[in-house]
Amino acid sequence: MCGIHGIYRFDGHGVAPELLSAMGNVTRHRGPDDEGMHIDGPCGIAMRRLSIIDLAGGHQPLSNVDETLWLVCNGEIYNYRELRSELQAKGYHFKTGSDSEVLLHLYEAEGDDFVLRLNGMFDFALWDVRRHRLLIGRDRLGVKPLYVMQDGQRLAFATEAKALLTLPGVSAELNRSAVASYLHLGYVAAPDCIFKGIRKLPPATLLAVENGQVREWRYWRLSSRMNQDLSEREWIERVRAQLDASVRMQMVSDVPIGAFLSGGVDSSAVVGFMAKHSQQPIRTYAIGFSGGEAEALYNELPYARRVAELFGTQHREIVVRPDVVSLLPKLLWHMDEPLSDTAFITTFLVSEFARQDVKVILSGVGGDELFGGYRRYLGDHYAQQYRRLPGWLRRSAASVAGCLPVDRHSGLLNTLRLAKGFLSSAEMGADDRYRSYLQVLDREAVSALLMQPDAAQTDPLELAFAGAGHEDPLNRMFAVDAQTQLPDDLLMLTDKMSMAVSLECRVPLLDHQLVELAASMPAAIKVRGGHLKYVLKEALSDLLPADILERKKRGFGTPMGAWLKNELAPLLGRLLAPDVIQRRGLFRQPVIDRLVADHQANRFDGTDVLLALLNLEIWSRIYLDHRDPTDVAAELKGYAS
Repeated sequence: MCGIHGIYRFDGHGVAPELLSAMGNVTRHRGPDDEGMHIDGPCGIAMRRLSIIDLAGGHQPLSNVDETLWLVCNGEIYNYRELRSELQAKGYHFKTGSDSEVLLHLYEAEGDDFVLRLNGMFDFALWDVRRHRLLIGRDRLGVKPLYVMQDGQRLAFATEAKALLTLPGVSAELNRSAVASYLHLGYVAAPDCIFKGIRKLPPATLLAVENGQVREWRYWRLSSRMNQDLSEREWIERVRAQLDASVRMQMVSDVPIGAFLSGGVDSSAVVGFMAKHSQQPIRTYAIGFSGGEAEALYNELPYARRVAELFGTQHREIVVRPDVVSLLPKLLWHMDEPLSDTAFITTFLVSEFARQDVKVILSGVGGDELFGGYRRYLGDHYAQQYRRLPGWLRRSAASVAGCLPVDRHSGLLNTLRLAKGFLSSAEMGADDRYRSYLQVLDREAVSALLMQPDAAQTDPLELAFAGAGHEDPLNRMFAVDAQTQLPDDLLMLTDKMSMAVSLECRVPLLDHQLVELAASMPAAIKVRGGHLKYVLKEALSDLLPADILERKKRGFGTPMGAWLKNELAPLLGRLLAPDVIQRRGLFRQPVIDRLVADHQANRFDGTDVLLALLNLEIWSRIYLDHRDPTDVAAELKGYAS
C-alpha cells in the first residue's frame, strides 16, 4: 500500500528527480515507511510506501531479473501467493516476497491481459524498457484512485491530485464544467475532476504511452447476463462460500489487522468471517456520537458491542462530538475534491482511532450496492403497487406530499422525508425515479443556482444508465452505482480518509468475484418480496443473530443537517454570505438564501446541497486561494464562535 506517481515526457527529455521527490513529499501520509524512484530517460516512476507485506524486502520500484521492466504499485494483490507459485513453476525468478512483484512477471508472461488475473485493489505504473512504453492502470471497482494530467510536453499521474499540483506549469484552477455535476450528485464523477486540466482514470481502465501515442481502454465490465439456472438455496450457498473466501483472502498481512464494526449486516459479516479464520481475537473499532436526538439516531454502539461480544473481539469504541469546523479544512485537503457525503468525517475519525493499534483495517463498504441494501432499490417494487391505486388518489397523495415537513435527523420527519421523495417520483420512469433518489439537487435547480449554466455539461448518470444494459431493474441500478457513486464517492472517501492516517482499508465485499456473482443474481431472488438483502441475510442466518440481521439501517455518517440548523448555522451563514458568493462568481445569492431558509424551516432537507456548497467554499480557500488548511481552520473557528 502506498501512493504512486510519475512523469512521461513526450519531448524525450529526462525527468528531473526533484520533481518526483516533490510529488512524493506532498503525499507522504500515504507511505511514511519508505520511498523510491526509477528514472529512465523520458520516464520517471516513484512511490511512497506503507509497508504491509514483505516489510524488509518489498522496496519499490521493483524490477525483473534483467531490469527490462520496472514497477510501482499501490494496493494489495490478494491472490499473489497462487500467482507466484504458478509463475515460479514456469521459470520466473522472484527477488522479493512482495505481492506487487507478481505484476512484473505476469506482464512478461501474458502482456496487458495480466490484469485479468489479479484479485485485489490497486493502481500501478509499469515501465517497459525494451518498448519504451509506460502502462498505468486501476483496479476493476476503483478502490484505489488515480489522477492523470496531460499537456503537449508530458503525461503525469498520481494517486492523489495534489501531487500533480506540485509540477511546474500546473496550477490549482477550478474546472467550472464539473461544478454542475458536483452540485447534482454531491461528488465529481470520473473521468472529470474538480481541478482544471486534471482527470481521473476510470475504474478497470489501462492507459499506455508508446511511440508518443496515448491509448486508453477498459479491460473489464460487469456482465448484464442473468443466471436463471440456480435455485434460491444454491444462490444462498454460493454467496456464503464466496463471502467466506473473500474475507479469508483479504486477511493476508505481515502487520496487525482489524475491522470497522458498526453493528450493521455488512461489517458484522466481515467480522464474523474474520473470527472464523483467525486464531487470535479480532480487533474491532466502532464510533458513536454524544448529544441529543439527532446524534442518538447515528449512534450504533450498542449494536457494534453486541457483535463484538458474539465473536469475542478485542473491541474499542470512541464516542465523539467532533470539532467539525477544525476538521473540515484538513479533511478536504486530504480528499483533493469536495463532496457532500458526511461519511468522510466519520471514516477519518474511526480510522484515526484504529491506527493507534493496527495498520490494516477491513470494512463492509459495498454490501448495500451488491445485495440491495438501500431503500432506493425498492422504488420500482413500490411504484408498481402504487400505480394500482386510482388516479385521483395518487394525485391527491402527490399534492399532499409537497406540503410535508422533512428532517432526516428526526424519526417522524425522516419517515415523512422518505414518503415525500417516493410520492414525488412515483409516476416517473425507472431511470428518472432512480436519479431522483441519488441526486443532491435536481438539474433544473442546479441551473437556477449557477450564474452561468453549462448547456453542454456532461451527465455522468445518463452515461452510466446508457451503459448499464440491464433489463433487470435492480441490477441496472447496481450497474449505475458501480460506475458512479461507488468509486467516486464511497470508495474515494474510504481511501483518502484512511490513508490520511496511513491506514490501509480493504473492502472484501467488493472482491470482484463476489461482485460478478451478485451482478448475475436476479432481482426477484436478491430482494425477494421487497425484503432488502434477502439472499445475503439468508446466507448469514447461522452466523449473525436475527436482531442484527433485521435491525433498521442507519447510514455511516453524521447528523450534519441538524448541526447546520444549530451550532454550524453561523459558519454556514458566513461562508454563504453575499460578499463570499459574489467573490467566487459561481452562484445566485437568492437561490442560496432560499435553500438555507427552506432547510431551516423543514420544507426541504438541504443537508447534502448545503454541505456541498460549504465544502466547495472551504476547498476553494485551500486550493484556489493557496492557503494552508490550518490557517483556514483558524479563520472558520472565528466565524463559528
